[in-house]
Amino acid sequence: MNDDILEKIYQENLEERIIAYIAETKKLSYEEAMNIYYHSKLATKIYNGNYGVQYLDYKVLVDILLKTEPELFRNA
Repeated sequence: MNDDILEKIYQENLEERIIAYIAETKKLSYEEAMNIYYHSKLATKIYNGNYGVQYLDYKVLVDILLKTEPELFRNA
């Protein structure tokens, strides 16, 4: 496998962990957590690899999401 494939697999696993942790900590369905995550600026940063944010722990990333984009959780 080349580095691009490994990076894509890592990113997919990271997104799965983030979504599951959002659902668990906020007592949301997996679908609601997915909707929140994929509408976040954080998801874009992870996808684009901005600032190496994709290498942070998924729990840290969820904490960042909760603090920087609380509006995503208002209707959840």
